[in-house]
Amino acid sequence: MALKAFVVEDNTAIRESLVEALAELGDIHTAGFATNEKAAVAWLKDPANEWDIAIVDLVLVPGGGSGFGVLRALQGRRPDQKMVVLTGTASTEVRRQCEALGGDGVFDKSMETEALIEYCASLGKGV
Repeated sequence: MALKAFVVEDNTAIRESLVEALAELGDIHTAGFATNEKAAVAWLKDPANEWDIAIVDLVLVPGGGSGFGVLRALQGRRPDQKMVVLTGTASTEVRRQCEALGGDGVFDKSMETEALIEYCASLGKGV
């Protein structure tokens, strides 16, 4: 069974490119997406929605909260549900903050998107 991802990304072009890459390179189905914190948390916490990994951008639409809020709200998720951050602001401090909030990994949009896809694909293979 394919891994189910949920993408939190407000930039349409980036989101569509990521969804396409996940499907083509990692055989990962995108179960849904959100462009703001409130919608993301509502979807991810709804027991009717199945997901294995959430890919979260930190900087969302103005007034739309942040990825930090999504990480904070989902700290009590099941252990098999992974949350990773894909951001353009992946400094050492940001990485520490994400880890402290329960993030399973942080990837820089400009340099580590391929590594994110590889990470997701390895989850799908049970590696």
